[in-house]
Amino acid sequence: MKTNLITRAGWHKLDEELKYLWKVKRPEVTQAVSEAAALGDRSENAEYKYGKQKLREIDRRLRFLMKRLDAVEIIDHSPQQDGKVFFGAYVEVENEAGERANYRIVGTDEIDVEKRYITINSPMARALIGKQVDDEIKVMTPKGEQYWIVNRIQYVPFDAPEAS
Repeated sequence: MKTNLITRAGWHKLDEELKYLWKVKRPEVTQAVSEAAALGDRSENAEYKYGKQKLREIDRRLRFLMKRLDAVEIIDHSPQQDGKVFFGAYVEVENEAGERANYRIVGTDEIDVEKRYITINSPMARALIGKQVDDEIKVMTPKGEQYWIVNRIQYVPFDAPEAS
C-alpha cells in the first residue's frame, strides 16, 4: 500500500530538487549538448550521446517530480497529536535487551536510512501509530516477533535546541 503523505520539509526538498533540475541542471546539460552537436558528426560524438542521455534522465525525473508533488498530501503537526505517535513523529523505542533506537515516521518519498526515517507503511511505523510513552508494541520481522517499549515521542528532532 503506497501512501501519498509527506511532511512539509519533505515536500520542500522535492520542490527544491525540481527547481534545481529545471533552472540549473537542465540548462547546463542543454548547453553542453548544443556545444557537442556543433562539433560535427554526432554518430561518433561521445559527449553528444552522453549529454542526450543525461537530458533524458533529467526530463524523466522532472516528469516524476511534477506528478509526485501534485499527488502528495502535506501533513503538518497538530498540537492535538502531542503525547501520541502519528505521522511525522520522532520516536525513541527500547527493546527487551535495553537497546534503543530512534525513528521518524515519514512518507515513502522521505525514507532515509542514515537518519532513521522510516515509511509509515513499515511494520515498525504501523505498530507505533497511535501509541503513547510506555506502551509496548509488537513488530513482526523476518527474524520473528520483536517487542519494543515507547520511551519518547516528539514532533521536533531529538537533537533540536527546543527538544527536551
